[in-house]
Amino acid sequence: MIGRLPLDEQLAALKSVLARNEVLVEVLNRTAERGLPNWYVTAGCLFQTVWNVVTDRHPTSGIKDYDVLYFDDRDLSWETEDAVIKAADEAFTGLPSEVEVRNEARFHLWYEQKFGVPCAPHASTEAAIDSFAATTCCLGVLLEPDGQWRVYAPHGLSDAFNLVVRPNPVLAPRKVYETKAAHWQQQWPELTVLGWPSESATLASSSS
Repeated sequence: MIGRLPLDEQLAALKSVLARNEVLVEVLNRTAERGLPNWYVTAGCLFQTVWNVVTDRHPTSGIKDYDVLYFDDRDLSWETEDAVIKAADEAFTGLPSEVEVRNEARFHLWYEQKFGVPCAPHASTEAAIDSFAATTCCLGVLLEPDGQWRVYAPHGLSDAFNLVVRPNPVLAPRKVYETKAAHWQQQWPELTVLGWPSESATLASSSS
């Protein structure tokens, strides 16, 4: 199993698997041309491509959209972010799936209103990825100027390849995790979804 390989071999396997999703590759290429600061293609389009390949589905099966996150704290106005989004919409014209572009420097401005818990400002796109509801989601890929793939995976890759969904209780509420996990398991019933940790387990982990 790929999830039991050494990390360097898992990274090579990840690139090979993701490259089978032609939409994803095109999103990576077009995003690289945009010159966005601290950007990554991230979240569902990555780990769901892995799930699809591991379970012998089409690489794009069940992928709703492709998330592109960037970080620019020089101007936190909605108007500036909206201008980037509109320019990106033009850049991604012709792709068969929606591409959602967001500035993670503004994340804290709307998160509490939407999810009911406060969020401190992120310091980078990597910090935003660290806060995703499941550790399996914490994955980002970008193209360096020389065309090399750069992978950000703070929790490793084994869970993605092993079809394990593990909670990441650092920001997102339990309900958000459980709703997402239930939706994923409907699409990919082969998944093993781990439960939300008990309060005592969370406290023990935070104090260690």
